[in-house]
Formats: sequence, structure tokens, C-alpha cells
Amino acid sequence: MSTHVLAIDQGTSSSRAILFDQNCDVVAVAQQEFPQHFPDSGWVEHDPEDIWTSTLETCRAVIAKAGVDSSGIAAIGITNQRETTVVWDRDSGKAIYPAIVWQDRRTADVCTRLKNEGHEAAVTERTGLLLDPYFSGTKVAWILDNVDGARQAASDGRLAFGTIDSFLLWRLTGGRVHATDATNASRTMLYDIHRGAWNDDLLAMLDVPASLLPRVLDSAADFGETDAGIFGSAIPVAGIAGDQQAATVGQACFRPGMMKSTYGTGCFALLNTGEQAVRSSRRLLTTIAYQVGGKPTYALEGSIFVAGAGVQWLRDGLGIIDSAAETGHLATQADPAQDVYLVPAFVGLGAPYWDAECRGAIYGLTRGTGPAELARATLESVCFQTRDLMEAMTSDMTGDMTSDMTDDVTKDMTGNRSEHHDTVLRVDGGMVASDWTMQRLADLLDAPVDKPTVTETTALGAAWLAGMQVGVYPAMDTFADQWALEKRFTPVMEQAERDRRYAGWKDAVRRTLSTDAMEN
Repeated sequence: MSTHVLAIDQGTSSSRAILFDQNCDVVAVAQQEFPQHFPDSGWVEHDPEDIWTSTLETCRAVIAKAGVDSSGIAAIGITNQRETTVVWDRDSGKAIYPAIVWQDRRTADVCTRLKNEGHEAAVTERTGLLLDPYFSGTKVAWILDNVDGARQAASDGRLAFGTIDSFLLWRLTGGRVHATDATNASRTMLYDIHRGAWNDDLLAMLDVPASLLPRVLDSAADFGETDAGIFGSAIPVAGIAGDQQAATVGQACFRPGMMKSTYGTGCFALLNTGEQAVRSSRRLLTTIAYQVGGKPTYALEGSIFVAGAGVQWLRDGLGIIDSAAETGHLATQADPAQDVYLVPAFVGLGAPYWDAECRGAIYGLTRGTGPAELARATLESVCFQTRDLMEAMTSDMTGDMTSDMTDDVTKDMTGNRSEHHDTVLRVDGGMVASDWTMQRLADLLDAPVDKPTVTETTALGAAWLAGMQVGVYPAMDTFADQWALEKRFTPVMEQAERDRRYAGWKDAVRRTLSTDAMEN
């Protein structure tokens, strides 16, 4: 009997495969890093073959490690780095250009031009997004405009576009299936999240042929079967969700008002708003949290471009640590009298600033500043940015919701709060392994931070979607009841110190923003 579910977690810096048993417990994990490429300032690329090879090898490794025959795997769920864009030849399956990563800023000028032409309001109305290089649409257009023969090939129907989930699904099914799910489609800047369809006006705005686009399905759906030769037998692919939406599912944030934040390469906070697509007045994104049974559930999202990537910079760029695990311990040695702030705008700033032009800066340096102070500033930058997001979300969720929705949110927030705090944040991702960082997060948010017993929430969300679809895993309510707390971090910092530190952060951001962003 097939009782296991294989989750593919394809991320920005590595590919992972995790095998779950019938109780949603982790059986085996395999992970493989792959290189990132930076061919120009603000450009970030991956080799799609590295993504495919690392995915394939980790899947085979985890199956071998668990000692499970492929026929014992009931389904595969895929979760992926979102917005990263691949265009490939339908006949060969080969990409015509490297994958342009979500962090890439090369299309900033295009976005600025479209804003100046007055297109942003229509983009936001239909997609819930802003005109920003972050999203896939302008990346697709750039590839078509800059690869010889690409536009003609696209017009002839010989090319396919997809986010990483679509590219992997194409390869896994031997080129038989070109599809995506609603969560990934909602991040392309080409998809109407209210109508649930690709939008012709947006396609025309970017001159992207509809023939390039994948079919859009629910997050839990029949996405076809893997080619039998890949794993030894055909396995149904039954769940797909972008990584942050998958983490929302894995954290069981199924009720309006529930909030999670994932700390990986970037940081992404999502607040469930239920059936209502809340329009943000604070430059947050309105997105699809998940779609099951043809019914979308919406969320407000704030995206921070640099979280764990800042720690990678300490390791690879500055060479002051050998491993990410050292950062929290190093931060404890920082001089408390030094107020050093890092604004990690290496590729611009995300929500709520959305400034593609600004670049990173460090403030408060003295002759006494050293590795410890830089480590603390790097970790605190993630905490400060999370507070920016939480404050924007708190304001939006009460300002644009119906009265019934506001009541539901208030009830849920109250039901999940500690004695003195309105919000509880569920966290996951690599950075939650640092108790120092999570405690500082609670201190600077002035809110409890909950770390679950299962921290592989992104993979778990993808696994649950697939397992639920094929009948191995329980329905939503039962799955939510299984969520368990490992540790709660509660605030201990004095309010005056919290306010002083946050005011310093806001001043540092103000000094870093580009002139255009400050005017907006």
C-alpha cells in the first residue's frame, strides 16, 4: 500500500527532497546546494539544468535513504522558489536562457516606464501585485526581447514559460504536462486573481504570447504522473504551491487573521484574509494563499528580499563566519553601546518600501565595530523588516476588510494571543534554528513568536496538499489540529529600548531609500 508522500522543496540556494510517512512525520531528507550566478549588478541567475539535476538527485537519494520502493510513494508535492522564470523549448525541453531569479532587478527600468505610463493601478487591481522586477512578467518579456529568435519562436508556439514548479513538472512528466497552480500563477503579474484566469490586457502590456503560458490548476489537483523511468515507477504529482504559500499551509494558517513568517534566503510574511482579497494601502501584496476545490483563499503578503542571504553575505562576502550557525553566538558578543544598523538592500528593498534602486548601507560604524556588531546588525535587520511588515498588515487588515471579516480576524487574533499581546507569529525556515534571533524578533515586535515542532513547514505544506488529494492525509481541520508548538519566545525588552532601536532603524532606511522612493 502506498503510504508515503515525497515533497520536492526547490529553493533559491538548494534543492531538497523530504519523504513523509502516513502520519506526516519526516522519514528522510536529502539536500544539495547549487551555484547562483551574478553576471551583472543586480542580476541573479540559475542554470535550470542545475535545478533539475539537484532535484532529481535529492529525490533519488531520499528514496534510497528511506529504503522505500517508489511504488510505495502515493504522491509527489512540489514547492518552489516563486517568480523565478524559465523559458524553454517545447521539443528539446532545454531552457533558452538561464533562469532569472526572483531577486533579479534587471527589469527595473521597464517597471519604471510602465508606472510612468500609468499601468500600475490596473496591474494591482487585477493581480494584487505592484509593478516591480520581482515578479515574473517582465522577466519573461526580457528573455523574449534579448534572446535571438525567441520572439518568433514564441509566436510560433515553440516555447513554454513557467516558474520553477512548471519546469520541474514538465521534466518529471517527460514533457507531457505544462501546468502550474493558482499560487504560482498569482505571482507572475499576468494572472487575474479575482477571475482566476490569465489576463489578456496584461499579456498585451508586456507583449507576452498566451501560447507560452501553463494551464492553471488548484494547489491540490491531478498534475499528471512522473515518467516511469525516472524513479522506477510512475508517481502521481498531486500538489503544487509556491514556497511561501506552502509554508502557510504547513503552518496550518487556515483561518482569517492567522499569520506566518518564513526565514530563508528572503523573509516572507503572509496573513490569511479568507475569501476576501484585501487591497493594501501600504504597498503590501494581495495574493492567493492556496486554492482547494476551485475556491481561492487570499492573503496579504510582505516580502523581504534579504534575510538568510544577509548571513550568507557575512560568510561568503566578508568571511567573518564559517557557517550560518555561528551568527547568533557571535551576535551575543556585540557591544551593547554600539547602535549599528545594516539596511540589506543588496538588490533593493521589498515591502513596504518597494525601492528597486536603493542599495545596501551600514550606519553607526565606529573604530570599535567588528564582526560581532556586524553579525548582530545583520540578524536585527531581519527583525526590523518583519516589524515593518507586521505594522503594515495590522493596519491593512482592519482598514479594508468588511465588518464581518474584521470580527473574524479579531476573534482569531484574540484566540491565539498571550496575555498582553494581540498577535502571535508562527515562524519557520532556516533562521528559526537561532534562538538568539527568534528572541530578538519577539523583543523587537513586542509579540510572541511560535516555533512549531515540525519546522519543515514548506515541504510539509506541499506534502499535505498532495497527500490530501490522493487520500493519504486528512482534511484541513484535522490537519490543523495536529499543529504542535515546540517553543514560544516572549518579549522581554523594555518598551523604551524597543522604540529607540526601531526609530534608529527607520532613520537608517530613510537615509538609504532612493530619491524616487522617498518622493512616493
